[in-house]
Amino acid sequence: MPQTTLYDRTGASVGSVELNDELFAAPVNVAVLHQVVTAQLAGRRAGTHDTKTRGEVRGGGRKPYRQKGTGRARQGSRTAPHYRGGGAVFGPHPRSYEQRLPKKMRRLALRGALTAKLGDEAIRIVDAFALERIRTKDFAGILAALNATGRVLVVAPTSDEQLKLSARNLPTVDVILADSLNVVDLIKADTVVIEQPALARMEEVYL
Repeated sequence: MPQTTLYDRTGASVGSVELNDELFAAPVNVAVLHQVVTAQLAGRRAGTHDTKTRGEVRGGGRKPYRQKGTGRARQGSRTAPHYRGGGAVFGPHPRSYEQRLPKKMRRLALRGALTAKLGDEAIRIVDAFALERIRTKDFAGILAALNATGRVLVVAPTSDEQLKLSARNLPTVDVILADSLNVVDLIKADTVVIEQPALARMEEVYL
């Protein structure tokens, strides 16, 4: 069973914590990680883009000119694609980009991402943030004491308004609930700071 250091809010070591084998010592399948990331990013697309076909653009009520005798090719409508202001050919229309993935595949990728972050020594376990008030400076000081640099992902056990509002003005810090972890946010983060009670919640949800 893997172990890592347990820190307090001042960055001092207060012991060690054992991590679950299935979450933090899982196989890292790069192909599955790639597939899950691709599907997750595709699912974030709005898919609201739309172009007008020749039947939807304005105009086209009569022939541009007579059928015969002009020496030019016959034309039936100014809404044809080759006219300025005409309809688009094979343009995008609203659709869903969602890619369905098996639940086991998503779980495998999530466990692999957590294992990879632990292997890179990018995970910090803190006993509690214990914020007494909403203050960004105080929270930034805690992260600095934990040596949480770069893009930081903070994993909280439950919704904490003080934590959420204190981190809101830090552009490189994201706060996520333990039961809402996803592969993209984990891979994107340089440091993952997990509040100790969140570990139990993660085991409850993802095992």
